[in-house]
Amino acid sequence: MACHRFGLIPFFLQCKKITKQVTPVLLLISTLTGLACQTGTVANLSNERAAGKQSTPISYEVVNVWPHDPDAFTQGLIFHDGNLLESTGEVGRSSLRRVELETGKLLQKVDVPEPYFAEGITLLKGKIYQLTWQHEQGFIYDAWTFEKVGTFKYQGEGWGLTNDGQSLILSDGTNRIRFLDPDNFQVRKTIAVIANGSPVNEINELEYVQGEIYANIWHADRIVRIEPQTGQIVGWIDLTGILSRNEIHDEEAVLNGIAYDETGGRLFVTGKLWPKLFEIRLIRK
Repeated sequence: MACHRFGLIPFFLQCKKITKQVTPVLLLISTLTGLACQTGTVANLSNERAAGKQSTPISYEVVNVWPHDPDAFTQGLIFHDGNLLESTGEVGRSSLRRVELETGKLLQKVDVPEPYFAEGITLLKGKIYQLTWQHEQGFIYDAWTFEKVGTFKYQGEGWGLTNDGQSLILSDGTNRIRFLDPDNFQVRKTIAVIANGSPVNEINELEYVQGEIYANIWHADRIVRIEPQTGQIVGWIDLTGILSRNEIHDEEAVLNGIAYDETGGRLFVTGKLWPKLFEIRLIRK
């Protein structure tokens, strides 16, 4: 995997996550082959879970395609008040943005200063929380003005961030997901994400959807659905081929970005350096 776009920063910061093994990704593929097809949509996932059914890989259909900034190294995505909130990464290029959904137009932006590499974001009670990759520090912004109103600390790397209305939910690139108290940022609990008894590592961007945690797996074209109480995987969303290969011009232009419109029941996905953002509907195979 080649380094890119990081200028003259130290080598160990140039290749983000380059030292991580690819074995977990292979494990995901092998796990998928052992599962049978089942039905599901965003609207009925909670019913499946309540019925005790083990959900399996499900496909999708594209409802709408919207423009997306091809220079945005997407690390976090939220649907809020008809627009998108987006966190972009890379040292010297990191930002927090408000983007018009239908046009991709940049409506508001605040830069994240060097040496920080911005990661996931979430919105809770009028505040946006944004992670950084290796500095064990997050930033807190007013959701409307983007004024920075505070910082917070956590241990280890920061990758993805979401919330369940009570806790900040943080991924760090392993198979662990931590639930943090938003008042003091102490760890309330930790779950280990498991598929068929084996850990699923490199969990990246997160979104809380109808009582489940949706998660990108780094360098995989699938979204995993996680039961937040146990860490068990209850299903996969197979997004292979959603963006044509001839529209990808960078090896790090991978699927990474999940946003959910709770009121409208709409699900949005995009990727790092992708020229498009997709509204998708989950369908039966």
